[in-house]
Amino acid sequence: MTETPLPTVLVVAVALIDVDGRVLIAKRPQGKSLAGLWEFPGGKVEPGERPEAALIRELREELGIEVSESCLAPFVFASHAYDSFHLLMPLYLCRRWDGVVAAREHDALAWVKSDKLSAYPMPPADEPLVAWLRDLL
Repeated sequence: MTETPLPTVLVVAVALIDVDGRVLIAKRPQGKSLAGLWEFPGGKVEPGERPEAALIRELREELGIEVSESCLAPFVFASHAYDSFHLLMPLYLCRRWDGVVAAREHDALAWVKSDKLSAYPMPPADEPLVAWLRDLL
């Protein structure tokens, strides 16, 4: 029996890290898939878009902040098979941005110490990233 290949979806995410070493997570809004779960901010990479450009766009749209590409450091990635697609998600680190972080598209935001991130329910693709952040911070 052969498996039907799943389409691969490329999504970028960021661990925004504040001066106190806390990481920003965002609660997925009602009406979206995986609503109520906490995730790292980011979103889909559009066709022809570079991952860094997509992340800069998403952070502007979702959080109202401006990030320079030079402040995005590739860190680790997640690879997860959902029922109808395979998610590939690079996670970047960012410690510098302009503007005040605000929840424009999420139900809530939380600044969390890395050793407390596992207390927040996350989508399956985000969960493995927590251990990497805990080890780093």
